[in-house]
Amino acid sequence: MIETAISVVSSKALLTLFGACDQHVRRIRDALGVSISAHNGRIHIEGSPQAVAAATEVLERLQALANRHGAVVEDDVTRVLAGVQNGEAAGDLAPLEVFKAGRQIRPRTAGQARYLDAIRGHDVVLCSGPAGTGKTYLAVAMAVAALKKSSIRKMVLVRPAVEAGESLGFLPGDLQAKINPYLRPLMDALREMMDHDLIKRYTEEDLIEVIPLAYMRGRTLNEAFIILDEAQNTTVAQMKMFLTRMGSGSKIVVSGDVTQIDLPPKSKSGLVDALQRLGGIKGIAAVKLGRADIVRHPLVQQIVNAYEERPHKRR
Repeated sequence: MIETAISVVSSKALLTLFGACDQHVRRIRDALGVSISAHNGRIHIEGSPQAVAAATEVLERLQALANRHGAVVEDDVTRVLAGVQNGEAAGDLAPLEVFKAGRQIRPRTAGQARYLDAIRGHDVVLCSGPAGTGKTYLAVAMAVAALKKSSIRKMVLVRPAVEAGESLGFLPGDLQAKINPYLRPLMDALREMMDHDLIKRYTEEDLIEVIPLAYMRGRTLNEAFIILDEAQNTTVAQMKMFLTRMGSGSKIVVSGDVTQIDLPPKSKSGLVDALQRLGGIKGIAAVKLGRADIVRHPLVQQIVNAYEERPHKRR
């Protein structure tokens, strides 16, 4: 058994780290099997050498978050604990500037930081990961930040119109009304970063396009930031068609969850194929996000864990 200590600036900082009724520190104690107490402006950690080192790193990361954001929430504790237990580095937390006043988008896990670094450093990024890991949200944030800096001429958000086990063919309305439900998740992300009037104006000026994958055929897009969401539901031919729309000065991000493929049983996913086929090409990065990168409601991570640990027999 060993003991170490971390200095804390004030009682307010200590309360932020420990959480209401010590809820944060209780989670750390239970997860890592250490004893944690505070006195004389210092946090004391006691336990096995490995557990003490992990708990110290968790508390130091949470303290850094508190210094930057002024608070630590339950989601932060979940992600930091998972990151330390999985041996992940803290990652770069530089914010992305978007159009909404005072709104900054930051990677909240080490995996998300790697994802953003890959987008910055490569013209094509293929990202796979479970629901809630920020695959789409962060890609849209990068596109909006690039549009704000005028480093691109337009952003194009694309989705395949594949039904998740339900038929929408008998919905009322014209073609646009039928495809809107498929495009809604992209618009939801966009509305968190831009005001409605600005989205409308940029859409009318053709600076923003939100379109189904089928509308990409025959096009060449120059100086554009192009995002393909739900890419696990593309066929191999569709993925090839999409990737070859890339023009001069453009960047492509392809994201999807390979555990939620809604294609017919004998159709190979274009995302799965692309990850296997394109991984060795210079300028193309493949990023895999995991359960530790889930940033939705804490229950989402437990739901994903339950399905991965006891997978339903595939048809």
